[in-house]
Amino acid sequence: MPQQSILVVDDEAKMRRLLEIMLTQMGYEVLQAENGRVALDVLMHHEIDLVITDLRMPELDGIGLLKQLREQNNDLPVILVTAYGTVNSAVDAMKYGASDYIVRPFELDAVEAAVQRALKLAKVQRENRYLRQKVEQGWHGFIGKSTAMQEIYTQIEQVSVTKTSVLIQGETGTGKELVARAIHQSSPRADALFVSINCAAIPADILESELFGYSKGAFTGANKERVGKFELAEGGTLFLDEITEMDFNLQAKLLRVLQERSLERLGSNRTINLDVRVIAACNRNPRQAIVEQKLREDLFYRLNVFPIILPPLRERKEDILPLAHFFLAQHAREFAYPFNGLEDNVTECLLAYPWPGNVRELENMMERAIVLSGGKKISIAHLSSDILGAYQHKQAVAEPSSALSIVAEVPNMASLTEQVEYLEKQLIEDALIKTNDNKAKAAQLLDISERSLWYKIKKYF
Repeated sequence: MPQQSILVVDDEAKMRRLLEIMLTQMGYEVLQAENGRVALDVLMHHEIDLVITDLRMPELDGIGLLKQLREQNNDLPVILVTAYGTVNSAVDAMKYGASDYIVRPFELDAVEAAVQRALKLAKVQRENRYLRQKVEQGWHGFIGKSTAMQEIYTQIEQVSVTKTSVLIQGETGTGKELVARAIHQSSPRADALFVSINCAAIPADILESELFGYSKGAFTGANKERVGKFELAEGGTLFLDEITEMDFNLQAKLLRVLQERSLERLGSNRTINLDVRVIAACNRNPRQAIVEQKLREDLFYRLNVFPIILPPLRERKEDILPLAHFFLAQHAREFAYPFNGLEDNVTECLLAYPWPGNVRELENMMERAIVLSGGKKISIAHLSSDILGAYQHKQAVAEPSSALSIVAEVPNMASLTEQVEYLEKQLIEDALIKTNDNKAKAAQLLDISERSLWYKIKKYF
């Protein structure tokens, strides 16, 4: 177990030294800071498990340090050191999240007991957060309790205990690699490597050497041996993403490796036996890919022993809001922003949008919303124009005779086009006001190019 580190914060050098001696004897690594501001700098550059800080210090005192940590969403345990006359202040500091306090002059046993309590409490809190996150994320990191996803979970459990080849089908952004990793992590091969390679991202000649490796002198520039992905995944799992984009001739070599369970590196005659489970994925219909000669039929049947078809997000709408809340909370933590939830019309907009980019698009949209909100409640002003347009179109279809309004009340006009243009004009006006007429920032806020914004300004104003 790695040695735990404690930061001692006190403006008196002798007191810092005394605590350092005590804590070192207990087996802890000790760092020092003479006030709260220096402590914040130390915390930025070091992994600290516990802070012990004096209550009264110049520049930034113990309570000020504690408040800043909590405002940054840093839940590091903090013990306050106080004199008899300021015990009440230390007790009040517990309201700001202090773990404990010790009174000067103190005994070694009192310090040790307080440190152990604080570290134990922090450990329990971390475990509780971890468990809550697991519950929120669902099974193996998945978020979603829809019937469609429950079926996927069952299929993963069924196939993970076997050596069977798996072909995962699904649109871009549906989580194909996440499924592949879940199969690997649930399998007897979990202790070995999960190796992933995107067949669409690498040219055919390079992909061959990446998969099978090569011997020294196999071609110009091959100055030393290279282990391929198959060998690297020995005993584990190899994930071949976008298999239909692999060169057609290379597919024949891949098929032979899968059938023979062995390979020869490029430029070598030595046969290397393999124990690798292969999981492949594609974002197009594999049978159509066969017709278009993008996928060899014999390779398809070799890979498609156990097919898993991931549903697009638009077909499991009950998972949209849990996913949105998860991503918003996640990115809020990353940016040290509070997450204050969604306004009601935001929920309606998210459910109305078809999400062509699936879960990946939703995550990106939620990251953008957090950035634009700056920690405020998420409103429709923080959503992209695509989402707002889809919502208004849905409303228009549902209530064609009524006036539509999202940002402002839209007059009862003769056509949907006029209503959309009215909404677009209102959004542009709002963006220009928010950015003090800065066209570049307004375009960024609206998620359009600056050139498009200038064109629309010329059109509407």
